This record gives sequence, structure tokens and C-alpha cells, in this order.
Amino acid sequence: MSTDTRPVTVPTEEPETRPDSPLRAVLRNPTVVTFAVLVVIILGFTVAEPSLFFQGDNFLQIAQNVAILTVVSVGTTFVIITAGVDLSIPAGIVLGEVFTVKALNMVGGLDADAGQTNPGYILAALAGGLLAGLIIGLLNGVVVAYLKVPPLLATLGTLGAGLGMSLVLQKGVNTATYALDPVGHGHWIPGVPNLIPIGVLVVVLGFVLLHLAVFGRHTYAIGSNPESARRAGINVERHLLKVYVIGGVTAGFAGFLSVSYFSTTSIGGHSTDNLQAITAVALGGTSLFGGVGSIIGTLIGVWIPAILNNGLVITGVQPYWQQVAVGFVLIAAVYFDHLRRRSRDRG
Repeated sequence: MSTDTRPVTVPTEEPETRPDSPLRAVLRNPTVVTFAVLVVIILGFTVAEPSLFFQGDNFLQIAQNVAILTVVSVGTTFVIITAGVDLSIPAGIVLGEVFTVKALNMVGGLDADAGQTNPGYILAALAGGLLAGLIIGLLNGVVVAYLKVPPLLATLGTLGAGLGMSLVLQKGVNTATYALDPVGHGHWIPGVPNLIPIGVLVVVLGFVLLHLAVFGRHTYAIGSNPESARRAGINVERHLLKVYVIGGVTAGFAGFLSVSYFSTTSIGGHSTDNLQAITAVALGGTSLFGGVGSIIGTLIGVWIPAILNNGLVITGVQPYWQQVAVGFVLIAAVYFDHLRRRSRDRG
């Protein structure tokens, strides 16, 4: 009689992966978290100054004030999702302003007042602003995608070149025009300044392109892992070129809107618009490491600094504290993004 001495293998059960609770799933959504922060800020200022802060006219004014930054931030969202960065935004805006007034001058509309404006003047000015943004975007895209220069250095170079070219074309002097006042100060929708529906339209277009089109899926793929995207058949270089063109064109369009609203170029202004756009995008939950982000989150992120600034002024706090508050909120947003990435990598 033989005895079987072979070791007995006891099957082990696979550890069950417990699904996230609804609350944890919500907290992992950066857009939801950002919106919750915005709601808390609004509630705080509403309690502090209900008669002044929580008014329709006040929110309408805030929406008008952030419309141009919203346009720029939509383009910046695409760039940052690819794990890139665009510091040339001020150059795109200022050069867009310069090309806008140059185009107006070419068609004889520079000295026209609001009552003399016609669609031809507006279209020519718009084409000028978009052309300036296209040039900046193409330069950024070629240098980043094909010459393989890091985005930080590439866009820093175009920032200096674009601002310098604006000074050369303008000879250091701003140009005023009232020909575009119907765009910047008109009301296509009764009671609603034109800048607001224009900003909403850009947000809708950005949402469709990023979340409902193949272009958006390719953008996320490149931001997550460019080598995997390349192996999946995506032409990474060509796509990056398109993404930086979007960033440049939105900046040029913002230049057109800036002239329409302020009735002058501002070649010495917009120096911090790149930081404001990047801050808005980061506050909206877009990962600075790429691969994660949303247009709606960016829209919410644009409103957080605006609400803070407006609320602090209304409550009598020095507006300088707004920079301090936004700085801490931005640090918190980047930290939580780091935690999300670490949690995702472990999972």
C-alpha cells in the first residue's frame, strides 16, 4: 500500500475588488469637486452680503468680465490635456489685437464709430485676429511637435517673439477704434452683453470637439501616453500641431474680442493672461500631467477667481487677498490631482 506524499495545493480565492461607494466615486470626479468648491464660495459671500452679492446683475457682470478669459482657457485646456503648456497666450492676444486694427485700417474702418460699422469691417477685423492666432499656434505646434522642443521653452520663445513683433508693428503706441463697439458692447440677446453668448458658443464648440469627437479621444490618448497613442495609429505630431493651433486661434480671437470691448489695443497688457488661463484650467480639474480634463471643469475654474475677486471687493476685503486665496486653491487642486493619479496607479 503506497502513501501519496505529494503536497496538496489549496486553491486561494482572488481578493474581491470592492466597487467605490457613490460618495467616493463623486469625489474622484474633479469637475464635481471643483463645482462644489465654487458653490461653497458663492454661499459664503451670499451669507456675508446677500443684498449686494447674490444679484442677477452682479453675476451678469462677472460673466461678461470672464468671457474673454473663458475663450482663451478653452484652447488652453486642449494643450494641457496633451501634457503640454502654452505660455505664449499674451503674445497671441496682443498680436491678435494688432492684426485686428491693421485689418480694420486696410478696409477703411479704423476711424469708423459704432454707428458707421458694417459687417465687412467686423469680418475683416475678425479675420485679422484669427490670422495672428493661427501664426502663433503654427509656430508653437511646429517647434513642439516636429522640432521636439519642450513646450515650456518653445512657447516662452514665441511669447517673446510675438510681443516683440507687436511692438514693432505698433511702434510702441496703442491704437484706438470704436468700429467694433457693436460686438463688444451690443446686445444680440436683450439684456445680455454680447461677450457672454460668444463665450458660451466657444465653450459649446470646445465641448463637442473634446468630448464628442474623435479629435478629443486622440487628445486624451496623447496626454495619457504618447507612445501608446502612436502605436494605436495616431499621428502624434500632426495632432499636437492641431492642438497648439487651437490654443493660438483662441488667443487671437480673444485679441479681437479685447479690442471690441476696450476699443483699443493694449500692447503693454495681458502679461499674466497665460497664468490666469493655466490657473483656471488647473482649478477646473485638468491634470497638469496630461490625460485628464474637461471643458465644463475649465468653465467652472474660470469662475472661481472671478467670484473670489468680486466677493472680496463687495465684502470690503482688499482685492490683493484674491491672489493669495487663488494661490492656495491652485496648490490644493494640483495636490488633489497628484493624489488622484497615485490612487489610479495603485488601482
